[in-house]
Amino acid sequence: MKRGHADLPLHYGTVPPWLAQRMSLLGGAIAESIIIEYGRSALLQRLSDPFWFQSLGCVLGMDWHSSGITTSVMNALKKSINKKSEELGVYICGGRGKSSRQTPSELLEVASKTGLNGDKLVYKNYRQR
Repeated sequence: MKRGHADLPLHYGTVPPWLAQRMSLLGGAIAESIIIEYGRSALLQRLSDPFWFQSLGCVLGMDWHSSGITTSVMNALKKSINKKSEELGVYICGGRGKSSRQTPSELLEVASKTGLNGDKLVYKNYRQR
């Protein structure tokens, strides 16, 4: 695959509620399908590819090319995936604005459900900033 670069300007505003709901439903179905067919690591590998992630945003209906796509798509996935986290083995924490300040408590909650070391999750998350 040929690689290049993408220019993603910053745009302000919010996704309309009707679109956010559709993005969540479709994104959740796509993520669940990838996990079932290829495994959790395949989903994480795809989400970490900026070109794949941008394409996912377009498929979900977020067709403007801006930095806002990251938080919008992840928020949509968080709403759908976290409903089935125990089944799928994937948890999405954090977010934009007020929800970003809930990340430490969300990480601790995930740790209590999974047996992971919550203190290390919180420390690693904030140490890298």
